[in-house]
Amino acid sequence: MDEIIKIDNLTYSYPDGRRALTGINLSVWRGDSIAIIGPNGAGKSTLLLHLNGIIRGENGVKIFAEPITDKNLKEVRRRVGLVFQNPDDQLFSSTVFEDVAFGPMNLGYSEAEVRQAVTAALEKVGMSGFEQRSSHHLSLGEKKRIAIATILSMSPEVMVLDEPTSNLDPRGKWLLVELLLKLPVTRIIATHDLEVVAALCNRVVILDGGRIAADDTVERILNDADLLEAHGLSRPAGIKSASESAFPFPG
Repeated sequence: MDEIIKIDNLTYSYPDGRRALTGINLSVWRGDSIAIIGPNGAGKSTLLLHLNGIIRGENGVKIFAEPITDKNLKEVRRRVGLVFQNPDDQLFSSTVFEDVAFGPMNLGYSEAEVRQAVTAALEKVGMSGFEQRSSHHLSLGEKKRIAIATILSMSPEVMVLDEPTSNLDPRGKWLLVELLLKLPVTRIIATHDLEVVAALCNRVVILDGGRIAADDTVERILNDADLLEAHGLSRPAGIKSASESAFPFPG
């Protein structure tokens, strides 16, 4: 298998000295769909921000066998797309087209290539025809789709998503899950929603107190009620076994 992200003994402290991550060791293989779960304050978002160089801690994060440096940062961010929890943190232009075109333009695409990339990305998220709409006047579910399109327009190999279904109603949540299942990329998803984990992921990493407490298949983790409870999580009654679920465990 192709190891595309390698984290070796990563440690990170906030500017105030508070330790956020300690001794993180993690390998991500091409085709993985990994859930990062854990209680509030576990370090999930902080870990995600290391994966495309927004923050950098002590020791190593390698992306496609290369450490993240100022020199390769633009290419890292093309290959590893990060979707923030709040789409308003990602959408800042006056139109949807400009938001989705921002990445390709900064990568030096020609005008024709930019238009092609935007069209393809919006089609993938079911938002064709929204090019001239204002992102800020869309519904939350539509904004989340546009935020994903801003990453897809750069043809990433890895998508990193922070709480992608937060604050969506049930219909919006499952529509977004259906969309993500169709995207042929490696996925790393931080979420509190274990139904989403069951639907989207083949592997689960439990993060607690800035340390990895468990790393196993989705079925083993989600069926271990004692393990989940020990880390402030609970297995919802709605999660069924792989053979029974309408969204079976992948893998």
